[in-house]
Amino acid sequence: MTPEVSFEFFPPRTANGRRALVETARRLAVFAPAYYSVTYGAGGSTRDRTFAAAAALLEAGLDAAPHLSWGSAAAAEVLAQVAAYRERGVGRIVALRGDAPSGAGPVAGDRHADALVRLLRRRARGDLRVYVAAYPETHPQAASATQDIDYLKRKVDAGADACITQYFYNAPAYLHFRDRCAAAGIEVPIVAGVMPITNRANLMRFSDKAGVDVPRWIRMRLAELDGDDAALADFGADVVTGLCRQLLAEDAPGLHFYTLNNPGPAAGVATRLGLDRSASG
Repeated sequence: MTPEVSFEFFPPRTANGRRALVETARRLAVFAPAYYSVTYGAGGSTRDRTFAAAAALLEAGLDAAPHLSWGSAAAAEVLAQVAAYRERGVGRIVALRGDAPSGAGPVAGDRHADALVRLLRRRARGDLRVYVAAYPETHPQAASATQDIDYLKRKVDAGADACITQYFYNAPAYLHFRDRCAAAGIEVPIVAGVMPITNRANLMRFSDKAGVDVPRWIRMRLAELDGDDAALADFGADVVTGLCRQLLAEDAPGLHFYTLNNPGPAAGVATRLGLDRSASG
């Protein structure tokens, strides 16, 4: 089975940035990605930029999957945003609760992702494909791993077509999570999120905030290589390629690469995995 490949970007601030993003996406087309997702800032802070980036990708003939969250918008505003996307040809949405803007307090009780999925299913046409987030190592705000899976099932029961996981570096965490999801009646694909390793400080900061476990052996080796960018990049590529090979051997349905708008490391891993379609065409 050929795994589904996808790449995630955050939306550029300028028209020049959007043109560069499109060119980057075109270069990644050798991996035949199913789509390119575009993130959505806390509280909808990048709404217009996310829309512009998705529109630029679509105009270039590339499949875009914009992220969408409630933010502070009313349901009518969210639906208007979806309608605008649909008019542009968007066929996929990544539906998220999203983070509240800094200082805005907690997200309201009815503003979670399952409610957003339900709204999309009730009001958008049936051919819209909806993705939701999943957390193999448990969402940092969840009271327990069981509660987290229960909440994921609520999103799937609301109408989600597939899940994209937070990144991780322990293959058993994903496999155990997938088995528990299946036992809970979650039958949609659970696509593995993949974060290439390129910078020790950034990785630790992102991971600590997201509740991602970076195994001690990786932390120790990264500390040894800190300052040697080439050696660190080689080590990171080895680690992530090995992880992906394990996942694919265990029939993970897809790999979703978090590029942080630096696609080179993700492309390098995808090439090592033999996912370059041009090489076999």
